Amino acid sequence: MQNQLTTNRPSSKVYFIGSGPGNPDLITVKGGRLLSQAEVIITDRLAGDEIIACYANPNAIIVDVGKQGGNEKSYKQKDINALLVKFAGLYERVVRLKGGDIAFFSNIYDELKTLADNEIAYEIVPGITAASGASAYTGVPLTARNHSRGAQLLTYYKDSIISDENWKQLAAFEETLVFYMSSNNLLSIVENLLHAGAEKNIPFIVVEQATTPNQRVQSFTLKSFSNHANQNFSSPSIVIMGKVANLHKEFSWFQNDHADSTENYFRNVETETGYLKIKSFIQKNIEHVN
Repeated sequence: MQNQLTTNRPSSKVYFIGSGPGNPDLITVKGGRLLSQAEVIITDRLAGDEIIACYANPNAIIVDVGKQGGNEKSYKQKDINALLVKFAGLYERVVRLKGGDIAFFSNIYDELKTLADNEIAYEIVPGITAASGASAYTGVPLTARNHSRGAQLLTYYKDSIISDENWKQLAAFEETLVFYMSSNNLLSIVENLLHAGAEKNIPFIVVEQATTPNQRVQSFTLKSFSNHANQNFSSPSIVIMGKVANLHKEFSWFQNDHADSTENYFRNVETETGYLKIKSFIQKNIEHVN
């Protein structure tokens, strides 16, 4: 049933755009064009400020709805859903900008369902996902011949998400394993793989802030990681595990002057910006929306 708060314009549409892994050169041509035409841009933290600076319509309303794991100042999904409905009722071209690609570990389902339930038109524009960006910018082909027969894209944030039987299959390392949003649980991943029978010398790399000037790559083996178990990795980080990880030493090409920097390319959600502060907007306009 259509939300009673607003009646949508017949021509209004929400464009979901994947911004890529952070480097502004890696957004698609279509994504950049739509940003330049947008009246409203509702953006994630990992879309990156440079994407906005390079491509956004200078007259667009830009709303920052950043999320960051473990940060209580992150915005709630229900509030973001309500914003989409509100702005789609007021403007014809609304962009929902997300980091990476829309389809990979992005909470697009709730937002799509919200638009469908409110009979709001939408379009999905793909982007380069973090696995592709990290693979390219570290010189690690995920399915290199004689190294891997495929690749699995995974996340791991609690024990129940991967069963004991699945750990055994993963531990065979017939395929490259790519873990999103899992660097804080990396020791548990390593221990589970070893317990499931993985070879101790299996290599892996952790790629922090892939494709950006602050990209940093660290190499480990399952056995050696225990010596680095207390290490913290910058967000976002992606983990590439398997025989292909050794190819980084041979084919790495991306040289950056900030590899040893402790600064984050992506700001924290509480960092002040010139973007519209959504909390006050929600309180004044849409906090009563279910």
